[in-house]
Amino acid sequence: MLLQLSNNVRQYIIVTGNYWCFTLTDGALRMLVVLYFYELGYGALDIALLFLFYEAFGVVTNLFGGWLGARWGLNRTMNIGLGLQIVALGMLLAPTDWLTIAWVMIAQALSGIAKDLNKMSAKSAIKVLVPEGESGQLYQWVALLTGSKNALKGIGFFLGGLLLTTVGFHQAILIMAIALSVVWLFSLLQLGGDLGKASNKPKFSQIFSKSPEVNILSAARLFLFGARDVWFVVALPVSLSSQFNWDHWSVGGFLALWVIGYGIVQSLAPHITGKRNNQIPSAKVVTLWALGLTTLPAAIAIGLQLGFYPLIVLLGGLILFGAIFAVNSSLHSYLIIQYASKKDVSMDVGFYYMANAMGRLIGTLLSGWVYQEFGLIACLWVSCGFLLLASVISLWLPKNTTAP
Repeated sequence: MLLQLSNNVRQYIIVTGNYWCFTLTDGALRMLVVLYFYELGYGALDIALLFLFYEAFGVVTNLFGGWLGARWGLNRTMNIGLGLQIVALGMLLAPTDWLTIAWVMIAQALSGIAKDLNKMSAKSAIKVLVPEGESGQLYQWVALLTGSKNALKGIGFFLGGLLLTTVGFHQAILIMAIALSVVWLFSLLQLGGDLGKASNKPKFSQIFSKSPEVNILSAARLFLFGARDVWFVVALPVSLSSQFNWDHWSVGGFLALWVIGYGIVQSLAPHITGKRNNQIPSAKVVTLWALGLTTLPAAIAIGLQLGFYPLIVLLGGLILFGAIFAVNSSLHSYLIIQYASKKDVSMDVGFYYMANAMGRLIGTLLSGWVYQEFGLIACLWVSCGFLLLASVISLWLPKNTTAP
Protein backbone atom coordinates (compact mmCIF):
# COMPACT_ATOMS: atom_id res chain seq x y z
CA MET A 1 0.00 0.00 0.00
CA LEU A 2 2.84 2.41 0.83
CA LEU A 3 4.31 1.92 -2.64
CA GLN A 4 1.05 3.04 -4.29
CA LEU A 5 1.09 6.44 -2.53
CA SER A 6 2.96 9.56 -3.60
CA ASN A 7 6.47 9.84 -2.21
CA ASN A 8 5.60 12.78 0.09
CA VAL A 9 2.55 11.04 1.56
CA ARG A 10 4.56 7.82 2.00
CA GLN A 11 7.34 9.68 3.81
CA TYR A 12 4.77 11.48 5.99
CA ILE A 13 3.23 8.13 6.99
CA ILE A 14 6.67 6.71 7.88
CA VAL A 15 7.58 9.83 9.90
CA THR A 16 4.22 9.77 11.69
CA GLY A 17 4.49 6.03 12.35
CA ASN A 18 7.93 6.51 13.86
CA TYR A 19 6.62 9.30 16.05
CA TRP A 20 3.62 7.26 17.17
CA CYS A 21 5.68 4.20 18.11
CA PHE A 22 8.21 6.35 19.96
CA THR A 23 5.45 8.20 21.82
CA LEU A 24 3.83 4.95 23.00
CA THR A 25 7.12 3.78 24.51
CA ASP A 26 7.78 7.23 26.00
CA GLY A 27 4.41 7.37 27.79
CA ALA A 28 4.65 3.75 28.91
CA LEU A 29 8.20 4.24 30.19
CA ARG A 30 7.20 7.24 32.29
CA MET A 31 4.39 5.32 33.97
CA LEU A 32 6.59 2.23 34.45
CA VAL A 33 9.32 4.26 36.15
CA VAL A 34 6.90 6.14 38.42
CA LEU A 35 4.97 3.06 39.54
CA TYR A 36 7.90 0.65 39.77
CA PHE A 37 10.12 2.93 41.81
CA TYR A 38 7.21 3.86 44.04
CA GLU A 39 6.77 0.14 44.71
CA LEU A 40 10.48 -0.08 45.56
CA GLY A 41 9.94 2.52 48.28
CA TYR A 42 11.30 5.65 46.59
CA GLY A 43 9.83 8.92 47.86
CA ALA A 44 8.04 11.52 45.72
CA LEU A 45 11.12 13.79 45.58
CA ASP A 46 13.38 10.92 44.53
CA ILE A 47 10.96 9.96 41.74
CA ALA A 48 10.76 13.58 40.61
CA LEU A 49 14.56 13.71 40.41
CA LEU A 50 14.51 10.74 38.03
CA PHE A 51 12.84 13.02 35.44
CA LEU A 52 14.94 16.13 36.09
CA PHE A 53 17.51 15.33 33.38
CA TYR A 54 14.71 14.22 31.05
CA GLU A 55 13.30 17.77 31.08
CA ALA A 56 16.60 19.66 31.35
CA PHE A 57 18.21 17.89 28.40
CA GLY A 58 15.20 18.79 26.28
CA VAL A 59 16.32 22.43 26.29
CA VAL A 60 19.81 21.55 25.06
CA THR A 61 18.67 18.89 22.59
CA ASN A 62 16.18 21.13 20.81
CA LEU A 63 18.76 23.88 20.48
CA PHE A 64 21.50 21.63 19.06
CA GLY A 65 19.17 19.11 17.40
CA GLY A 66 17.89 21.62 14.87
CA TRP A 67 21.45 22.43 13.84
CA LEU A 68 22.26 18.73 13.50
CA GLY A 69 19.10 18.16 11.46
CA ALA A 70 20.10 20.90 9.03
CA ARG A 71 23.61 19.44 8.64
CA TRP A 72 22.86 15.71 8.65
CA GLY A 73 19.23 15.49 7.50
CA LEU A 74 16.03 14.87 9.47
CA ASN A 75 16.01 11.18 8.63
CA ARG A 76 19.29 10.77 10.52
CA THR A 77 18.24 12.80 13.59
CA MET A 78 14.95 10.87 13.77
CA ASN A 79 16.76 7.53 13.56
CA ILE A 80 19.34 8.66 16.14
CA GLY A 81 16.42 9.49 18.45
CA LEU A 82 14.93 6.02 17.99
CA GLY A 83 18.34 4.43 18.60
CA LEU A 84 18.96 6.42 21.80
CA GLN A 85 15.56 5.38 23.16
CA ILE A 86 16.52 1.74 22.61
CA VAL A 87 19.79 2.35 24.51
CA ALA A 88 17.85 4.02 27.35
CA LEU A 89 15.50 1.04 27.56
CA GLY A 90 18.51 -1.29 27.51
CA MET A 91 20.01 0.52 30.52
CA LEU A 92 16.84 -0.17 32.50
CA LEU A 93 17.20 -3.92 31.81
CA ALA A 94 20.06 -3.91 34.33
CA PRO A 95 19.58 -5.88 37.58
CA THR A 96 17.46 -4.16 40.22
CA ASP A 97 20.53 -3.50 42.42
CA TRP A 98 22.01 -1.36 39.62
CA LEU A 99 18.90 0.82 39.30
CA THR A 100 20.12 3.63 41.52
CA ILE A 101 18.83 7.18 41.18
CA ALA A 102 22.00 8.20 39.30
CA TRP A 103 21.76 5.27 36.83
CA VAL A 104 18.07 5.88 36.08
CA MET A 105 18.65 9.64 35.75
CA ILE A 106 21.25 8.93 33.05
CA ALA A 107 18.84 6.59 31.27
CA GLN A 108 16.11 9.22 31.49
CA ALA A 109 18.52 11.85 30.16
CA LEU A 110 19.10 9.67 27.07
CA SER A 111 15.35 9.16 26.75
CA GLY A 112 14.78 12.93 26.96
CA ILE A 113 17.38 13.57 24.24
CA ALA A 114 15.80 10.84 22.11
CA LYS A 115 12.30 12.26 22.56
CA ASP A 116 13.24 15.78 21.50
CA LEU A 117 15.31 14.62 18.52
CA ASN A 118 12.36 12.52 17.39
CA LYS A 119 9.81 15.32 17.90
CA MET A 120 11.93 18.01 16.23
CA SER A 121 12.55 15.72 13.24
CA ALA A 122 8.88 14.78 12.86
CA LYS A 123 7.59 18.36 13.07
CA SER A 124 10.29 19.72 10.74
CA ALA A 125 9.73 16.97 8.16
CA ILE A 126 6.15 18.15 7.58
CA LYS A 127 7.41 21.55 6.37
CA VAL A 128 9.65 19.79 3.86
CA LEU A 129 6.98 17.35 2.64
CA VAL A 130 4.02 19.75 2.21
CA PRO A 131 4.15 21.70 -1.10
CA GLU A 132 4.58 25.48 -0.97
CA GLY A 133 1.32 27.40 -0.63
CA GLU A 134 -0.68 24.50 0.83
CA SER A 135 -1.34 26.21 4.18
CA GLY A 136 -4.59 24.34 4.81
CA GLN A 137 -2.94 20.95 4.28
CA LEU A 138 0.03 22.02 6.43
CA TYR A 139 -2.27 23.01 9.31
CA GLN A 140 -4.19 19.72 9.05
CA TRP A 141 -1.05 17.54 8.95
CA VAL A 142 0.53 19.40 11.89
CA ALA A 143 -2.66 19.14 13.94
CA LEU A 144 -2.98 15.42 13.20
CA LEU A 145 0.63 14.71 14.12
CA THR A 146 0.54 16.80 17.31
CA GLY A 147 -2.88 15.63 18.49
CA SER A 148 -2.29 11.96 17.80
CA LYS A 149 1.03 12.17 19.67
CA ASN A 150 -0.64 13.36 22.87
CA ALA A 151 -3.49 10.87 22.58
CA LEU A 152 -0.96 8.06 22.17
CA LYS A 153 1.06 9.34 25.11
CA GLY A 154 -2.04 8.93 27.27
CA ILE A 155 -2.55 5.43 25.88
CA GLY A 156 1.12 4.83 26.71
CA PHE A 157 0.36 5.61 30.37
CA PHE A 158 -2.25 2.85 30.38
CA LEU A 159 0.11 0.53 28.50
CA GLY A 160 2.85 1.05 31.08
CA GLY A 161 0.52 0.23 33.96
CA LEU A 162 -0.85 -2.82 32.14
CA LEU A 163 2.60 -4.20 31.30
CA LEU A 164 3.84 -3.65 34.86
CA THR A 165 0.84 -5.51 36.25
CA THR A 166 0.91 -8.40 33.78
CA VAL A 167 4.57 -9.12 32.99
CA GLY A 168 6.63 -7.02 35.43
CA PHE A 169 9.11 -4.18 34.99
CA HIS A 170 12.03 -5.86 33.26
CA GLN A 171 9.89 -7.92 30.86
CA ALA A 172 7.90 -4.79 29.97
CA ILE A 173 11.11 -2.90 29.17
CA LEU A 174 12.37 -5.82 27.06
CA ILE A 175 9.12 -5.99 25.04
CA MET A 176 9.26 -2.28 24.28
CA ALA A 177 12.97 -2.41 23.36
CA ILE A 178 12.37 -5.25 20.88
CA ALA A 179 9.31 -3.57 19.33
CA LEU A 180 11.12 -0.24 18.95
CA SER A 181 14.14 -1.99 17.42
CA VAL A 182 11.91 -3.36 14.65
CA VAL A 183 10.55 0.16 14.00
CA TRP A 184 14.09 1.55 13.97
CA LEU A 185 15.31 -0.99 11.41
CA PHE A 186 12.29 -0.28 9.18
CA SER A 187 12.95 3.45 9.45
CA LEU A 188 16.62 3.03 8.52
CA LEU A 189 15.58 1.23 5.34
CA GLN A 190 12.52 3.25 4.29
CA LEU A 191 12.90 6.87 5.44
CA GLY A 192 14.20 9.10 2.65
CA GLY A 193 17.84 10.12 2.76
CA ASP A 194 18.83 13.74 3.41
CA LEU A 195 15.27 14.75 4.33
CA GLY A 196 15.38 18.43 5.33
CA LYS A 197 19.15 18.66 4.92
CA ALA A 198 20.31 22.22 4.27
CA SER A 199 22.05 22.84 0.95
CA ASN A 200 24.74 24.86 2.73
CA LYS A 201 26.28 23.64 5.99
CA PRO A 202 24.91 25.99 8.70
CA LYS A 203 27.40 27.32 11.21
CA PHE A 204 27.06 26.52 14.89
CA SER A 205 26.64 30.26 15.59
CA GLN A 206 23.38 30.15 13.61
CA ILE A 207 21.51 27.96 16.12
CA PHE A 208 19.71 31.02 17.52
CA SER A 209 16.90 32.05 15.20
CA LYS A 210 17.23 35.39 13.40
CA SER A 211 13.55 35.41 12.41
CA PRO A 212 11.46 37.90 14.46
CA GLU A 213 8.34 35.78 13.91
CA VAL A 214 10.02 32.65 15.27
CA ASN A 215 11.48 34.54 18.25
CA ILE A 216 8.13 36.10 19.20
CA LEU A 217 6.26 32.82 18.85
CA SER A 218 8.97 31.03 20.87
CA ALA A 219 8.63 33.53 23.72
CA ALA A 220 4.86 33.06 23.74
CA ARG A 221 5.31 29.27 23.68
CA LEU A 222 7.63 29.41 26.71
CA PHE A 223 4.98 31.12 28.84
CA LEU A 224 2.14 29.01 27.39
CA PHE A 225 3.71 25.71 28.47
CA GLY A 226 5.07 27.18 31.69
CA ALA A 227 1.46 28.13 32.51
CA ARG A 228 0.30 24.55 32.03
CA ASP A 229 3.06 22.78 33.93
CA VAL A 230 3.18 25.21 36.87
CA TRP A 231 0.02 23.58 38.21
CA PHE A 232 -0.34 20.39 36.19
CA VAL A 233 2.96 18.56 36.84
CA VAL A 234 3.25 18.50 40.65
CA ALA A 235 0.53 20.63 42.26
CA LEU A 236 -2.46 18.92 40.63
CA PRO A 237 -1.59 15.22 41.21
CA VAL A 238 -0.38 15.91 44.75
CA SER A 239 -3.56 17.86 45.52
CA LEU A 240 -5.78 15.09 44.18
CA SER A 241 -3.89 12.60 46.32
CA SER A 242 -3.47 14.58 49.55
CA GLN A 243 -6.58 16.79 49.65
CA PHE A 244 -9.14 14.58 47.91
CA ASN A 245 -7.72 11.19 48.97
CA TRP A 246 -7.35 9.75 45.47
CA ASP A 247 -5.12 6.69 45.19
CA HIS A 248 -2.23 6.57 42.71
CA TRP A 249 -4.13 4.56 40.11
CA SER A 250 -7.04 7.02 40.16
CA VAL A 251 -4.70 9.97 39.72
CA GLY A 252 -2.72 8.27 36.96
CA GLY A 253 -5.82 7.02 35.16
CA PHE A 254 -7.54 10.41 35.22
CA LEU A 255 -4.45 12.22 33.95
CA ALA A 256 -4.02 9.61 31.21
CA LEU A 257 -7.61 10.19 30.06
CA TRP A 258 -7.01 13.95 30.22
CA VAL A 259 -3.95 13.64 27.95
CA ILE A 260 -5.88 11.44 25.47
CA GLY A 261 -8.76 13.93 25.33
CA TYR A 262 -6.28 16.77 24.98
CA GLY A 263 -4.70 15.02 21.98
CA ILE A 264 -8.08 14.40 20.32
CA VAL A 265 -8.98 18.10 20.59
CA GLN A 266 -5.58 19.03 19.12
CA SER A 267 -6.30 16.85 16.09
CA LEU A 268 -9.66 18.60 15.62
CA ALA A 269 -8.23 22.11 16.04
CA PRO A 270 -8.36 22.97 12.29
CA HIS A 271 -12.13 22.32 12.29
CA ILE A 272 -12.61 24.27 15.54
CA THR A 273 -10.73 27.33 14.28
CA GLY A 274 -12.41 27.64 10.90
CA LYS A 275 -11.00 25.12 8.40
CA ARG A 276 -14.47 24.51 6.98
CA ASN A 277 -14.55 28.17 5.97
CA ASN A 278 -10.99 27.92 4.57
CA GLN A 279 -9.70 30.16 7.35
CA ILE A 280 -5.99 29.88 8.18
CA PRO A 281 -5.03 30.94 11.76
CA SER A 282 -3.82 34.51 12.12
CA ALA A 283 -2.00 36.33 14.93
CA LYS A 284 -5.33 37.77 16.09
CA VAL A 285 -6.82 34.28 16.43
CA VAL A 286 -3.80 33.10 18.45
CA THR A 287 -4.07 36.10 20.80
CA LEU A 288 -7.82 35.66 21.34
CA TRP A 289 -7.48 31.95 22.15
CA ALA A 290 -4.65 32.73 24.61
CA LEU A 291 -6.76 35.41 26.32
CA GLY A 292 -9.66 32.97 26.57
CA LEU A 293 -7.39 30.43 28.24
CA THR A 294 -6.12 33.07 30.69
CA THR A 295 -9.54 33.30 32.36
CA LEU A 296 -9.68 29.61 33.29
CA PRO A 297 -6.96 29.26 35.97
CA ALA A 298 -8.24 32.51 37.49
CA ALA A 299 -11.81 31.13 37.59
CA ILE A 300 -10.62 27.83 39.11
CA ALA A 301 -8.56 29.70 41.74
CA ILE A 302 -11.52 31.89 42.70
CA GLY A 303 -13.81 28.86 42.90
CA LEU A 304 -11.35 27.04 45.19
CA GLN A 305 -10.90 30.14 47.37
CA LEU A 306 -14.67 30.35 47.83
CA GLY A 307 -14.82 26.63 48.67
CA PHE A 308 -17.58 26.12 46.11
CA TYR A 309 -17.66 22.36 45.33
CA PRO A 310 -13.84 22.32 45.11
CA LEU A 311 -13.44 18.91 43.45
CA ILE A 312 -16.03 19.68 40.76
CA VAL A 313 -14.50 23.11 40.16
CA LEU A 314 -11.00 21.63 39.91
CA LEU A 315 -11.86 18.71 37.62
CA GLY A 316 -14.33 20.63 35.49
CA GLY A 317 -11.90 23.50 35.14
CA LEU A 318 -9.09 21.10 34.26
CA ILE A 319 -11.14 19.47 31.48
CA LEU A 320 -12.09 22.86 30.01
CA PHE A 321 -8.51 24.10 30.39
CA GLY A 322 -7.24 21.02 28.55
CA ALA A 323 -9.60 21.55 25.63
CA ILE A 324 -8.77 25.24 25.13
CA PHE A 325 -5.07 24.69 25.81
CA ALA A 326 -5.06 21.98 23.12
CA VAL A 327 -6.35 24.46 20.53
CA ASN A 328 -3.72 27.02 21.63
CA SER A 329 -0.97 24.44 21.35
CA SER A 330 -2.15 23.30 17.91
CA LEU A 331 -2.27 26.90 16.64
CA HIS A 332 1.31 27.44 17.84
CA SER A 333 2.48 24.17 16.28
CA TYR A 334 1.05 25.20 12.94
CA LEU A 335 2.49 28.72 13.03
CA ILE A 336 6.04 27.61 13.79
CA ILE A 337 6.00 25.26 10.79
CA GLN A 338 4.53 28.05 8.66
CA TYR A 339 7.02 30.67 9.85
CA ALA A 340 10.05 28.39 9.60
CA SER A 341 12.35 28.87 6.65
CA LYS A 342 12.12 25.82 4.39
CA LYS A 343 15.88 25.63 3.85
CA ASP A 344 16.63 25.85 7.61
CA VAL A 345 13.39 24.40 8.95
CA SER A 346 14.97 22.13 11.57
CA MET A 347 16.96 25.03 13.08
CA ASP A 348 13.89 27.26 13.45
CA VAL A 349 11.77 24.40 14.79
CA GLY A 350 14.58 23.28 17.11
CA PHE A 351 14.94 26.79 18.55
CA TYR A 352 11.17 27.02 19.05
CA TYR A 353 10.95 23.69 20.87
CA MET A 354 13.94 24.72 22.97
CA ALA A 355 11.70 27.53 24.27
CA ASN A 356 8.92 24.95 24.74
CA ALA A 357 11.25 22.75 26.80
CA MET A 358 12.46 25.74 28.82
CA GLY A 359 8.85 26.63 29.62
CA ARG A 360 8.18 23.07 30.77
CA LEU A 361 11.30 23.06 32.92
CA ILE A 362 10.47 26.41 34.54
CA GLY A 363 6.86 25.34 35.05
CA THR A 364 7.89 22.02 36.61
CA LEU A 365 10.31 23.67 39.06
CA LEU A 366 7.81 26.40 39.98
CA SER A 367 5.04 23.83 40.37
CA GLY A 368 6.97 22.08 43.15
CA TRP A 369 8.25 25.24 44.88
CA VAL A 370 5.09 27.38 44.68
CA TYR A 371 2.86 24.48 45.74
CA GLN A 372 5.11 23.63 48.69
CA GLU A 373 5.28 27.24 49.88
CA PHE A 374 1.85 28.64 48.97
CA GLY A 375 -0.46 25.85 47.70
CA LEU A 376 -2.45 25.00 44.57
CA ILE A 377 -4.35 28.29 44.37
CA ALA A 378 -1.07 30.22 44.14
CA CYS A 379 0.05 27.92 41.30
CA LEU A 380 -3.16 28.75 39.44
CA TRP A 381 -2.55 32.50 39.79
CA VAL A 382 1.01 32.09 38.49
CA SER A 383 -0.47 30.15 35.55
CA CYS A 384 -2.86 33.03 34.89
CA GLY A 385 0.04 35.51 34.89
CA PHE A 386 2.06 33.37 32.47
CA LEU A 387 -0.90 33.11 30.08
CA LEU A 388 -1.43 36.86 30.19
CA LEU A 389 2.22 37.32 29.20
CA ALA A 390 1.79 34.81 26.35
CA SER A 391 -1.26 36.75 25.13
CA VAL A 392 0.56 40.09 25.19
CA ILE A 393 3.60 38.66 23.39
CA SER A 394 1.31 37.21 20.71
CA LEU A 395 0.18 40.73 19.81
CA TRP A 396 3.56 41.26 18.12
CA LEU A 397 3.11 38.35 15.72
CA PRO A 398 2.76 39.36 12.04
CA LYS A 399 -0.78 39.89 10.81
CA ASN A 400 -0.49 37.22 8.12
CA THR A 401 0.93 33.68 8.34
CA THR A 402 3.01 33.53 5.20
CA ALA A 403 6.47 32.12 5.62
CA PRO A 404 9.23 34.81 5.73
